Amino acid sequence: MDGIIYLEDGTIYKGKGFGKRGVSSGELVFNTSITGYEEILTDPSYAGQVITMTYPLIGNYGVNSFEKESSDVYARGFIVKRACNNPSNYLSEDSIDEMLKKMGVVGVCDLDTRSITRKIRTGGALKCVIANEEISENDIKQIIEREKDKTDFYMDEVSTKGILHIPGDGPKIAVMDFGVKNNIIRNLRKRGCAVTIFPYNTNLEQVMEIKPDGVLLSNGPGDPQTVTSGIEFTKKIINLVPTFGICLGHQILALALGGDTYKMKFGHRGGNHGIYDIEKDRAYITSQNHGYAVKPEGLEDKGIIVTHRNLNDDTVEGIRHKELPVFSVQFHPEGAAGPTDTDYLFDKFISLSKSV
Repeated sequence: MDGIIYLEDGTIYKGKGFGKRGVSSGELVFNTSITGYEEILTDPSYAGQVITMTYPLIGNYGVNSFEKESSDVYARGFIVKRACNNPSNYLSEDSIDEMLKKMGVVGVCDLDTRSITRKIRTGGALKCVIANEEISENDIKQIIEREKDKTDFYMDEVSTKGILHIPGDGPKIAVMDFGVKNNIIRNLRKRGCAVTIFPYNTNLEQVMEIKPDGVLLSNGPGDPQTVTSGIEFTKKIINLVPTFGICLGHQILALALGGDTYKMKFGHRGGNHGIYDIEKDRAYITSQNHGYAVKPEGLEDKGIIVTHRNLNDDTVEGIRHKELPVFSVQFHPEGAAGPTDTDYLFDKFISLSKSV
């Protein structure tokens, strides 16, 4: 079964199809992680995207049911140099091919992923069609045009539809679900928190009914400026309750405080991104997955202090407010997949929630 990738600039890559047979489309991005492909595929932050893995062999340790970061796969397609169909791991329950078939994800392998990565790195993220069945040139053009017209808003796709309560003896934490990963919830639970997960568009009054000790603004996909309900909510909650933002939540917090965001050329996606903690004078390796970032200009005038910087491109990786008990980071302290060197930030958040 042949597989083909069509880019919006007319470039075509040919390979072999695997996973679900069909046609899909989205924004073409790349991830530099060596492992963690199951967590990557089930991360809601990848909604609307076709993922290219830069590491050449994917699937060698199989997949299982307990390493997923959500109950579904939100990525629109999966591209790898080589897909291993004979995994070696006592925990493996399936191959990557079988997982993609069951989750309905179109895959293409046996093609030059280095060339794709260079193209994205040089020209920026592109819209694409990924197919492993017959499709006409006219249909491809129509799909690409539809992709160009779409806005980067996926909240209705990734956020919980109802309020979820998870009991605990510690601080009451309200999680605003913009596409939250399971490991963020695990980190709160193992610290004893009573966690309540709210849909992305929940109003302030509903959240305050549980009398939260802290609010966590979760990760998620898309353009933060389109999540207007989340921004308006955050403008109010930061004056009432300690608040911690992760990834998209970091960007939403910055916007609520008067900052601005922008779309990056190709984003940061992988488990090996170095960041510098300015206040600790220490470097960390972090897991990242984002295509938007906070603009550094004008932050100080808004009472915002930059706490972390990216060691590769100097982009803003963390902020806090001069007076309010709020802070956020662009990277993922929970890892999954990736290092957990910065999970002390959860302890910082819990301490802040107990002290205010």
